[in-house]
Amino acid sequence: MGRRTKVLVAKPGLDGHDKGAKIVSYALRDAGMEVIYTGLHQTIDQIIKTAIQEDVDVIGLSIMSGAHLPICEKLMKRVREEGLDDVLVVAGGVIPERDIP
Repeated sequence: MGRRTKVLVAKPGLDGHDKGAKIVSYALRDAGMEVIYTGLHQTIDQIIKTAIQEDVDVIGLSIMSGAHLPICEKLMKRVREEGLDDVLVVAGGVIPERDIP
């Protein structure tokens, strides 16, 4: 039996709205995944450090502040620098349709 998918759910920046991130964390856990929830106000370096330490399969960002583009750009730069090519990165929150690739 393989290991469960391990997901890091993170709240980067100064955004203090964490209800959605907690609901997603509970849903992923209920679906059988192992979830690490970082809590509020995480820096990109803290998120990357935790992802490496926990050997996660997925990094999920919850961004409600409107700062999704610079946050995602910085995170993806660090993901590449650390060679985390096998880690899936997803983002959710308040993201305008025009900003979705």
